[in-house]
Amino acid sequence: MQKKKKRKIEILVLSDIHLGTFGCNAKELLNYLKSIKPDRVILNGDIIDIWQFKKRYWPKSHMKIVKHIIGWVSQGVEVHYITGNHDEMLRKFDGFEMGTLSIKNKLVLELGGKKAWFFHGDVFDVTMQHSKWLAKLGAIGYDLLILINAFVNFVCISLGKDKISLSKRIKDKVKGAVKFINDFEKVATDIGMIKGYDYVICGHIHQPEIKSYSKNNKTTLYLNSGDWIENLTALEYKSNKWKLYKYDDNDYKENDSSFKSDIDLTDQSTKELFRLLLKDFNIEKK
Repeated sequence: MQKKKKRKIEILVLSDIHLGTFGCNAKELLNYLKSIKPDRVILNGDIIDIWQFKKRYWPKSHMKIVKHIIGWVSQGVEVHYITGNHDEMLRKFDGFEMGTLSIKNKLVLELGGKKAWFFHGDVFDVTMQHSKWLAKLGAIGYDLLILINAFVNFVCISLGKDKISLSKRIKDKVKGAVKFINDFEKVATDIGMIKGYDYVICGHIHQPEIKSYSKNNKTTLYLNSGDWIENLTALEYKSNKWKLYKYDDNDYKENDSSFKSDIDLTDQSTKELFRLLLKDFNIEKK
């Protein structure tokens, strides 16, 4: 089979992958990453779920995501890791750089003469500010809900029915959740307007969106990259235009090997994959 040409994009924005949790759709994400060729990558928070690392859940598929991203770095792709609440331990490394990889708490870029403000978004979450223990408890409950959802979807597929998202249904039906999402978007955009930003790019609330807000003769585009737990979405920027990408299984057939990874991602052990990571950064033990 002839190798498919990878889609070239100028900027890829991913957030809320939550590597290290049962809900992460790492296999689907890897399919997507192998199909594109970005010039710049923005990892907009909650990429690794450090909160739930105590479960010691770290399958090979999750390690392969890390390996693929590091592979981009070794090829000269600019990768910015913006910290979120689930990987907040990395915030003390704000400003760290290694090759084309950098860790930041927020990022401002000029794109086609317009200013883009990238940040995770948990700064607007009152629960995060005043009741972090409650937020962490909610994260555990959410992960349990994802496990239950996986079982429900297994039954649905067995019966020939479509998959459902329990968490999405709950969010859609609970008025408080809907109001929180609307308030989040409005607050983020209002602050973006005050700061003179044309694009406000967030994650955190797991709600993919591209929406234009206007106020006092000012217009700002709000963008949210969604997540890889239930929505499986990303933001792509090319030729001065933003696009919301949504994963579709039909584009990635299991027997279709036409998208080849630039990096060797065969079924190595996790230990071997860690060794390859060290090798990429030239810090492997002699």
